[in-house]
Amino acid sequence: MREEKANVYSGINYDSEKDTLVYALGGLGEIGKNMYCFEQDDEIIIVDAGVKFPDDDLLGVDYVIPDYTHLIKNQQKIQALIITHGHEDHIGGIPFLLMACPIKKIYAPRFAKALIEKKLSERRRANNPEIIEINEDSRIETKYFRVGFFDTVHSIPDSLGVLINTPNGRIVETGDFKFDLTPVGINADYQKMAYIGAAGVTLLMSDSTNSEVEGFSISEKQVAQSILDITRKTTGRLIVSTFASNVHRLAQIIKAAKECGRKVLILGRSMENVVEIGKQLKTIDVPEDTFISAEAVDSYPANELCIICTGSQGETLAALSRIANGTHKNIKIIPGDSIVLSSNPIPGNALNVSGIVNQLVRNGARVMENATFQSLHTTGHASREEQKLMLQLIKPKYFMPVHGEYKMLKLHAWTAMETGVPEENCFICANGDALVLRNEEVFRANTRIQTDAIYVEGRDISGLSTSVLKDRQILADNGMVAVVVCIDSRTNKILCRPGIVSRGFIYIKENQSLIKEAESLVYEALKETMKKKVTFNDLKNCIKNTLEPFLYDHTNRNPIVIPVILNNVEVAKKRYQ
Repeated sequence: MREEKANVYSGINYDSEKDTLVYALGGLGEIGKNMYCFEQDDEIIIVDAGVKFPDDDLLGVDYVIPDYTHLIKNQQKIQALIITHGHEDHIGGIPFLLMACPIKKIYAPRFAKALIEKKLSERRRANNPEIIEINEDSRIETKYFRVGFFDTVHSIPDSLGVLINTPNGRIVETGDFKFDLTPVGINADYQKMAYIGAAGVTLLMSDSTNSEVEGFSISEKQVAQSILDITRKTTGRLIVSTFASNVHRLAQIIKAAKECGRKVLILGRSMENVVEIGKQLKTIDVPEDTFISAEAVDSYPANELCIICTGSQGETLAALSRIANGTHKNIKIIPGDSIVLSSNPIPGNALNVSGIVNQLVRNGARVMENATFQSLHTTGHASREEQKLMLQLIKPKYFMPVHGEYKMLKLHAWTAMETGVPEENCFICANGDALVLRNEEVFRANTRIQTDAIYVEGRDISGLSTSVLKDRQILADNGMVAVVVCIDSRTNKILCRPGIVSRGFIYIKENQSLIKEAESLVYEALKETMKKKVTFNDLKNCIKNTLEPFLYDHTNRNPIVIPVILNNVEVAKKRYQ
């Protein structure tokens, strides 16, 4: 298996005019921010532009996006952005990418196109690129690349795999996929995949998310039947929480509610957007009077209501969390409510989900979760046997697992070897690693693309520095202490004793003696320092160097110390009059 140690990149020299370069700016060693690039001479084709949602330790971060520096430097080369499907980890980065560099055209399947247009309209961007709808019959041609598509099955409609013909070989990028023999919606195009494989594929790049899961995943139709049975049997209100992005699931829940004579209330902005687009595109095809507003809930008997909401992962501000905590404006739990969690907890979210379930049960609700005997959820990603089927259909000469954490990529590479791909032809790459296609052979390049993660707060794509994140973590763990000092810079004198203000560090009323001792210590240190000519920076350093070790010695905590220097005699007089 061709796998390089960290920071060691031994490979062949890349000929930018003759060779084809393949690299990821996101999506390798992680779940999210998928972005795969194909470069030949003066052309770059991009497949997907996603975001990653931050972990709990990234305080104040809204999104994590790839570093677009390489694309900004080579923006004149970008010919197209191609989207495989409409999930946020594949389209969420588009507004940030457009802020960084111009994109001539975006090619997206029908549902993804509608979601992208909605996303860009909400940001009120001017000069948005043309968004061209594509399907399995579409073709895109540039000077060096010829791109085709094939239908796949995923948890969102209009999901496509991508075939990229280059001067140095053929590449297949599967996008997210699974094989479902009784799918909801369009089936995977097995014939086209087999034809592509028979014609010869140089490199396969395939979804690795469920590499650890044995066997085949259950069908979406099986989940739909379970939800229909529950809807029929439930005598009170039915509240169903699932992923807003799982459009097929939403369609089945709404269809079941309609068949059982229930009105449907949608809660959660992201879910409302997806349902609205689903109705426009007839993916969700029920009469408009099936839906009601939150204000109309009390007008219907409990057994005629189905509430579909976000929050299946225990997100603090999502609708289900607010319902469980009694803080939702319109919906309160009443005894007899049945709650269905049509999802599995994402790793790391199990504790949050458990907390929500306990609160719902305390409030008198009956909670149903996915279980072996009750199929309330199925994945949208291929399990191991489905990954083998994709490998057998495409029959690649070389293999590069994508879209997954490192262990997932590693397991997927082993699966490829089991299906006959030679070990030396499997490449486990990190974001920024580059592969070279040359005359239908694949090599690791001796070059690397800059690709750090960018932490986004709001709409600022300049990114938060690691020092900012570290400070936020310290604030969360240890709080802060502000030291207010009044000086007269003309005479180089301190005018009065410093004042200390604390937030999130200690309870001041119970620690007056500690605060007084700290103020005296800083006062004496400043008087000594100001015997000679000093700068404001010298004073701040003096305060920090004096106070930080003192506070740690007495509390075993390291709060952020913020010196505030007031150079104003009148301020000092007013403060201490």
